[in-house]
Parts: sequence; structure tokens; C-alpha cells
Amino acid sequence: MIITRILGGLGNQMFQYAAGRSLASASGQTLKLDLTEMQRYKTWAFGLEQFAIQAESARPDEVPAKPGRGLFNKVKSRLLPKTSPCLIAKERANTFDAAILDLRGPVHLQGYWQTEKYFASVADVIRKEFGLRAPFSAARQEVLQQVRAADAPVSVHVRRGDYVSNPSANSIHGTCEPEWYAEAMRQMAARFDNPSFFVFSDDPAWARANLPSWPSMIFVEPQADGQDGEDMHLMAACRAHIIANSTFSWWGAWLNPNVEKHVIAPAQWFRSKDHDASDILPATWQRL
Repeated sequence: MIITRILGGLGNQMFQYAAGRSLASASGQTLKLDLTEMQRYKTWAFGLEQFAIQAESARPDEVPAKPGRGLFNKVKSRLLPKTSPCLIAKERANTFDAAILDLRGPVHLQGYWQTEKYFASVADVIRKEFGLRAPFSAARQEVLQQVRAADAPVSVHVRRGDYVSNPSANSIHGTCEPEWYAEAMRQMAARFDNPSFFVFSDDPAWARANLPSWPSMIFVEPQADGQDGEDMHLMAACRAHIIANSTFSWWGAWLNPNVEKHVIAPAQWFRSKDHDASDILPATWQRL
């Protein structure tokens, strides 16, 4: 079996699932999700149940035990018999590691795996399994109708939240500034006649106050129902995408299956110089 550790926000959970699904598909093995850390994670809730995923939760005895802190616990973990026969595959860097694709179970994946290179061979499967289990809510169905009626719908994602409020997250990620969005929107307007910008943000007040004004601009209000996978699919329904340095809008663009879609993404994905983002963006996406 292939077990993939789930941890982080919805976009990160999807990368972890996709890497696990790729290995499971290649070897004909069962995919299981390790939710041990997710169950005590305070920042984000588990969100993959919104999608038509094909995996079950791993049992505690199938998951490698996490060594406790301190010298005593580290020594004890080496002496006691392991509770799981899984090979532990830890992500060593943000960049693509081709050796991961050669692994066969039982294996326990521990990382974020933020590049489509881990699952490009099963892209159709991933898009199918990340389809929504339930219909859109009434409010989002109304937005979907607006997207479909637009000549050239363009999703715009403004990611702020903990990227602004959490000093540690801000030092790693940083944010895309108003000038960046203005240029990205200008380039989209030069590419498409009569674009309609659909703005998605965790800080809609900031987006309204700071993004440039366009003749057709729709601000999609975030909902508090925990079904943000629907917002991701609203992004995917657009013709083109302006994404933030965010895995959430990365997936909103990637889930659009149209090979002619145009995606503008920040060239500086990480503020921190210690993080290499060279493999995160697909080669066909424009870096700005």
C-alpha cells in the first residue's frame, strides 16, 4: 500500500494526495491517507472529503510511529520494534525528486510534493478524483452562471490571511502587491477582448480597496461553510487565471483542463531565499 501524510491547507492536502495517487496507480496498490497530524492541526481542517477521492484512512498500526522529542525517546524509538513495515520517504527539498516515482509500497510519503511532475502521468485521474462530490451551493451556482455567461472570464486570486498576520509565514511566502495584480490584469486585458475578472480572496475588503477597477469585475464573497473546494472549481471554470503564490489558486488553475488556458503566476513564489520554487509552476504558465 501507499500511505501519504496529509497536513496543511486544502491545496497542500491535494498535492499530498496527488503524489500518493500517482505512486498507487503506477504500482496497482491501495492508497491510504495518514490523518494523524491533521487531526491535531489547528490552522486548517481536512478538506479532501469534498472531492471524489479514492482512498481510505490508514489505521494507526499502519502508520510509522513518530519519535518523541528528547534523547530518551529517540533512543527508545530505535530499540523498540517498529509498528509499521513502511519505508519512510521524506521530501528533502521543494524541487522535484524523480526517485520518488520509482518507489513501490509499502511506503509512507512525508512531504508537500508541490509540483505536477509527481502526478503528470495520471493527470486525468487526478482531475476526476478532485471533482466535487456534491452540487454547488446556491450562491456559488449563481457565480458559475455568471462565469459561463462572460465572454472571457478570468479568475484572480488574492491570498493574504496568515501570509500577512503570521510573521513566520510572511517571511517565507510574502504577498503579491497591488502593482503586480495591476500588471497581470493589464496583460490579460491585452490578450482577451472584454475580460471579466472574478476576484477570489480571503480578504475581500483589501482586494476591493487595492485592485485596479475594470468595467467587468465580480468579487466572489467567501463562504463560511467549509466548502472552499467549490470556490476552487469556480476558478477552474474560468478561461484564464491570475494566481497568487498560493497552492489554493494553483489548483484552481490546474483543474481547468483546457490546454489553451492562460495562467499568470508570480515569478517570485517564495520571499525566502531558502526555498526553491523552480518546479512548482508548470512550464506553460507565464511567470510575472
